[in-house]
Amino acid sequence: MRVEPGPAFPRVKARNLQGLDVLLPDAFKGERNVVLIAFRRNHQDLVDTWLPWLTEHAAADPGLRFYEVPTIGRMWAPVRNLIDGGMAAGIRVPEVLRRTLTVYGDIGQLTRPLGIDDTSTITVLGVDGAGTVCWSGRGGYDPTAARDLEDHLYDR
Repeated sequence: MRVEPGPAFPRVKARNLQGLDVLLPDAFKGERNVVLIAFRRNHQDLVDTWLPWLTEHAAADPGLRFYEVPTIGRMWAPVRNLIDGGMAAGIRVPEVLRRTLTVYGDIGQLTRPLGIDDTSTITVLGVDGAGTVCWSGRGGYDPTAARDLEDHLYDR
């Protein structure tokens, strides 16, 4: 099935948990990328539900990469180093530190261009190598959503 291209992932500054400043979507290095956007601290549990499926698929497909993108409001920007340091201390796995890209500031810079109108749960995006969104979903892992995401990532 051919799917019409979706919106372009917006150009947004982020920092990985190793302290490297990056620009999204340029930091997405896969031919196919899955981006898990979290809006609240307790959303990590929902993000974690996707990780086994993503890890398995990325191991079988070197062109597939996945990223966690916690979004944190601008009022927290002055304590960014403390927050990021706390997250990094709890992780300690270099690969996870590299793929966790925090965005501080106006979360509307992500939500508006991507058409995200509800931040009560995570948003899961399929993004191609050119930065175009090919799939969008919400919430924790669901086998039906995962199959649909996979179909869109591989243009089936």
